[in-house]
Amino acid sequence: MNMVSDVRKLTVDVIYHAARIFLGLVFLYASLDKIIHPAAFARVVLNYQILPDSLINIAAIVLPWAEVILGICLVCRIWMPGALLMSNIFLIVYTSAILFNMARGLDITCGCFSTSIKGSSMDYPDLARDMSFLLVGLFLFFQAVIRGEGQDGSGNSVRK
Repeated sequence: MNMVSDVRKLTVDVIYHAARIFLGLVFLYASLDKIIHPAAFARVVLNYQILPDSLINIAAIVLPWAEVILGICLVCRIWMPGALLMSNIFLIVYTSAILFNMARGLDITCGCFSTSIKGSSMDYPDLARDMSFLLVGLFLFFQAVIRGEGQDGSGNSVRK
């Protein structure tokens, strides 16, 4: 019976670390085109018609770099409580923005991984993809809580 418990724990550990690295790489990959083409990303953000015009350029510059930081933190297992909280907040906002604009019927591109405004419109596969990323993020967040990561007060990820 103890061996079954050990195998289960090992399986969850492997899934946790694979999911952590996967989500970190998603954030890193998502940031690349946005950093390289900030003006094009600003147009994508503008097309969402959610932020006031005065915040478009700030969001277009800050969001990709925040994604880089989150990606690095997740891949390298740095500051996990904050990185997981922020990545889930980002994923909730991104998923909500897609859902909101689909409900409004706006014919815009997602801008999630490319700043090109040409191509396909945002639709259910984009929503499903972001929701699956959110499920991964929530799994990681609750696993980190269960594991007690970040409980030493130093900001480093630790396990009890």
